[in-house]
Amino acid sequence: MNDNLSNADIVKCENLVYKRSPVMTDNVMHYCPGCGHGTAHQIIAEVIEEMDIQAETIGITPVGCAVLMYNYLDIDMQEAAHGRAPALATAVKRLMPEKYVFTYQGDGDLAAIGTAETIHACNRGENIAIFFINNGIYGMTGGQMAPTTLPNMRSSTSPYGRDVEMMGNPLRITELVAQLPGTYYVTRQAVHTPTYVRKTKKAVRRAFENQKLKKGLSLVEIVSNCNSGWKMSPVQANKWMVDNMFPFYPPGDIKLEGKMLSKD
Repeated sequence: MNDNLSNADIVKCENLVYKRSPVMTDNVMHYCPGCGHGTAHQIIAEVIEEMDIQAETIGITPVGCAVLMYNYLDIDMQEAAHGRAPALATAVKRLMPEKYVFTYQGDGDLAAIGTAETIHACNRGENIAIFFINNGIYGMTGGQMAPTTLPNMRSSTSPYGRDVEMMGNPLRITELVAQLPGTYYVTRQAVHTPTYVRKTKKAVRRAFENQKLKKGLSLVEIVSNCNSGWKMSPVQANKWMVDNMFPFYPPGDIKLEGKMLSKD
């Protein structure tokens, strides 16, 4: 390297590999090591920064691991009662239609106590974005079985595995809402590898852009792990997720521009 270069010149010559979005706060995250929530937060923050909509964005979080998102993103946030985020987001968006409004929800919230709010918001075609973290378990409240828990999957309330005959089938809520006329874009992604992070970021941006174009509701499911609830290391949890969650919840677009996509 040329000895005559100043420190400023050297910095300019270096390639920036990664930086934390300024939309993120300086607060230390409370999430368990290896959890996908932190990566999902960073993705949403990066999209908000790149679209220059920080002052125009309002996030809605309910009860669960997602509830403290307001502590990590420097945007306007509103907490909703358990499961009621789509209803609150509906009110916010109708009162302030110029704003970008999104919900950030876990599977126990969105697909259990909030099933009605989710389905009806999707059916009405509310012009909002829903970001849905699916780890197949209730994470914050003790690792109980959720509607998305897989057959034979263990949880604190199904220690011998989910018995479908007794406990019912897992709910593919994303495929369900994709069939509703009000949904414009429905996709399922993940955040455990750089490739999937890029795909998820693209999906999140599409959801915000659809809202700008007043296309209706966009739902982005993110299949994630819960290594604490699953009683695994982060590496083991990611492998288990790929081997077990992905076959039942396959990543990819389900509905694009208001049209269901072929499974072929």
